Amino acid sequence: MPLLVSELIFSSAASDLKNALGELKKSNLSITNRLRSIKQDADFVLSVCEVYKLPLIANERCGSWYIPSDRKTGSAYFKSTDGHFGQWSFSLRRLNLQVLNIVEQHGGCIIVDSTRRGKGMPDALSKTVPIWIAVLNRLLFPEHPESHTLRTPSEVVSQSEHSQIEARFPLFLAGMCDLNVDLDGLRSTLTRPMRPVWITPGGTLDASSPVESHDYYPIILVTASNRESAGSHNVSKYVQGAADDHESWALGLDPAMFWANMQQLLITPESELPSLISRLVVEAQASTNVRTPTLVRPSTTIWITNNEAAEHLYRDFDFVVHCSAVASVDVASILKDRYVHLACSSGKNGSRQLRKELEKLSILRDILCPESRVLVTCETGRDLAVGVVLAILCSLYSNDGTLHDQSTVAMSKSLTKQRLSWIMVSMPDASPSRATLQSVNAHLMS
Repeated sequence: MPLLVSELIFSSAASDLKNALGELKKSNLSITNRLRSIKQDADFVLSVCEVYKLPLIANERCGSWYIPSDRKTGSAYFKSTDGHFGQWSFSLRRLNLQVLNIVEQHGGCIIVDSTRRGKGMPDALSKTVPIWIAVLNRLLFPEHPESHTLRTPSEVVSQSEHSQIEARFPLFLAGMCDLNVDLDGLRSTLTRPMRPVWITPGGTLDASSPVESHDYYPIILVTASNRESAGSHNVSKYVQGAADDHESWALGLDPAMFWANMQQLLITPESELPSLISRLVVEAQASTNVRTPTLVRPSTTIWITNNEAAEHLYRDFDFVVHCSAVASVDVASILKDRYVHLACSSGKNGSRQLRKELEKLSILRDILCPESRVLVTCETGRDLAVGVVLAILCSLYSNDGTLHDQSTVAMSKSLTKQRLSWIMVSMPDASPSRATLQSVNAHLMS
């Protein structure tokens, strides 16, 4: 006699088990567990720092979560995607040259990152940074061929993958050379080649290990997250790579807020965390957020900041180019024709609106003088303003950073890459979106 559907209980039982495991996983990924896991991983990072006595650099976006704010010396922007299999790259946008000053000043540095469940080391640390080190060593120290070797962790990167990465180095070097970066200036900044050293939780911390050398500066690459501590994902309260994708779970909390309020956050019950975090976010947004203007070198006249800073500093500049949904009545009334408002909202819409608004910059060609101080602003000072400065530098400025004396400039992709590198070297945390750069390219090439 065939079985009746009502007698088949296993499918519903399996569904119930799946739902239960799903709820358990969700509870394990709670904000409380994430924050406690971050604190645990940060303690490991500080233990590495105590052993090697080198400054801590956060590999953004998540590295800052694992470094107390008062212990962070700087930030770097090495993308894991540049180390993904088959996509190996040396970023011409994120040159990370700001790291060199820290390395020279302190005799090396510690770069901190993490990775999610299933991996022992992020691709940014196993491949992207090693590529960066080998490229810069080859360019800055041609007389030290022993420093030109690409070094990758053998337990993570196979010999086949290692060889495939090495085969791309001629392209990496050619791309960097096309930017016309001041290599002599960099050689005066960094006096020794660099060498990567990898540290992961569970490894041995030995201050006598061969990281100190008169021939190299050690770049210690620390994976904060602990694959071994996770245990069974469905029962452990530890969350590997807990800070990743914080936009999806942190409710607006950022690393600075976390470290400023860490003790309170860790003892607050999960049910009360959303309201606490909401209050902290509101308080942070209400505080003054004046970004110090950044000079984009080699120019001596183009500066970038955020809109809030512009409201306080505009009198120090001859011209203000202001990206915002609404014009500043006060600044416009005082500067008059020396104020250019580009009507752009925030986000992707603003980036798309920028393409048409950039046409307003044509008035600068006739009114700028070589000594004119120009301040360019947007809401964050990191996206739309960067695109506007890129358009100005490509259209009006020469290779030496001075105002161009001709009515037209030959546009090319090489030119935009060079000018963008000026901005990224001067302002490492600049973060122009793809949509913003597309608008600028469309404007320049039209």
